Amino acid sequence: MSVKKKPLVIVTRKLPDSIETRMRELFDAHINLDDTPLTPEQLAEATRTADVLVPTVTDEITKELLEHPDCKLRLIANFGNGVDNIDVVAAHARGITVTNTPKVLTEDTADMTMSMILAVPRRLIEGASILTEGKDWQGWSPTWMLGKRLGGKRLGIIGMGRIGQAVARRARAFGLQIHYHNRKPVAPKIAEELGATYWDSLDQMLARMDIISVNCPHTPATFHLLSARRLKLIRKDAYIVNTARGEVIDEETMIKLIESGDIAGAALDVFEHEPAVSPKLVRLARAGKVVLLPHMGSATIEGRVEMGEKVIINIRAFLDNHKPPDRVLPNML
Repeated sequence: MSVKKKPLVIVTRKLPDSIETRMRELFDAHINLDDTPLTPEQLAEATRTADVLVPTVTDEITKELLEHPDCKLRLIANFGNGVDNIDVVAAHARGITVTNTPKVLTEDTADMTMSMILAVPRRLIEGASILTEGKDWQGWSPTWMLGKRLGGKRLGIIGMGRIGQAVARRARAFGLQIHYHNRKPVAPKIAEELGATYWDSLDQMLARMDIISVNCPHTPATFHLLSARRLKLIRKDAYIVNTARGEVIDEETMIKLIESGDIAGAALDVFEHEPAVSPKLVRLARAGKVVLLPHMGSATIEGRVEMGEKVIINIRAFLDNHKPPDRVLPNML
């Protein structure tokens, strides 16, 4: 009796051990033990040999790769919620199914966003560095390290999807007034629960907020949504928090406005040219003007395992000739 050949699944980065073990049991899984990002040449080779590719946000699955005559892929099971690293249109045209891992990172990302909303006005990182970097601390003083109170301030959320709503729930508990800009208003029941004010004009909202939280995905429509013109609308005493994608903000202009004092500061978990981080941002961080984190907004053990489980479910459904539960189509972007 012949044994059915397992499909070749290439995983581009190291995943939690439990997920890699299960993948090895189910598929002919080639895993990345040392977690070194694949080179463009290695990624191209993977598309020409694998039945299924499991990439992450660090892998650019371009039109050129997908249109290559030797591309063998049948499924791209992205390990991540966003799919801006994949040319979904080109994949769809080639008959390659694309899936992602939605709904498992909402609470983790919202937790991190709220922590950054707290960190910037209250100067938490700046204060911690006094004790950890050998700086001279003379003790408590009534006028030293003064920050801004959160209660009563206006929070403007850009993108009121699952994560934006989760951020709003947390922020409301801290006494923040919730405002938001979205493609369309949320359901009246949700707006009432959150006490949220909708702005159809992003420009008008930006000019009135104390803190602005970016929680929208990166798509062609949201590239530099916070453009140079819009950034100049933000108040001098306001802060920007971004745990979504760096490309949503014109980073260079934002830096200039923080340097000149035309924006009070920022907390960033993502960067426009990631993994490169502008030296200007690093200098601003050392000066206490910005908080920088290395794209760790969704980095919890539980979240990563749930993402891996979704990847496996999508692969198994596809290979069993069923519709994967998390399929991404071009009209969904």
